[in-house]
Amino acid sequence: MINSFSLAVVGADYPNRRGPGRRFEIALCAPGEPIDLIPEPNNPADPRAVAVFSARGVQIGYVTAERCGWISGMLGAGREVRAIFQQRTSYGAAIRIAFDGEEPTLPAAIAESPPAQGHDDSGFWPDDIPPDD
Repeated sequence: MINSFSLAVVGADYPNRRGPGRRFEIALCAPGEPIDLIPEPNNPADPRAVAVFSARGVQIGYVTAERCGWISGMLGAGREVRAIFQQRTSYGAAIRIAFDGEEPTLPAAIAESPPAQGHDDSGFWPDDIPPDD
């Protein structure tokens, strides 16, 4: 059985009603920080919506529409869902979740490729490619 897995958090570009903006709060989050998942059954856009809050109690977004029904169903059924911050992303953030008292774990870090070499002293010059007319 899968111990923990990642979920996308979207809606980072929308403002919060009060307090810091979502992207600002995401920038403050560190991998492994606890995250709260709060169902919003009265949300007019989607009654299955699940809001995502940082360890400081600031909303950073929502679980995606594809996963919110499943997660809100788990929460509504009384299953314990634990979540931690995983990383910032272009769309908002990624979190890790685990069920039934299990602790979510961060995935192994992906090694970054070495930086490209700056200056080439080999004397190679590419052929000039004329523009198409």
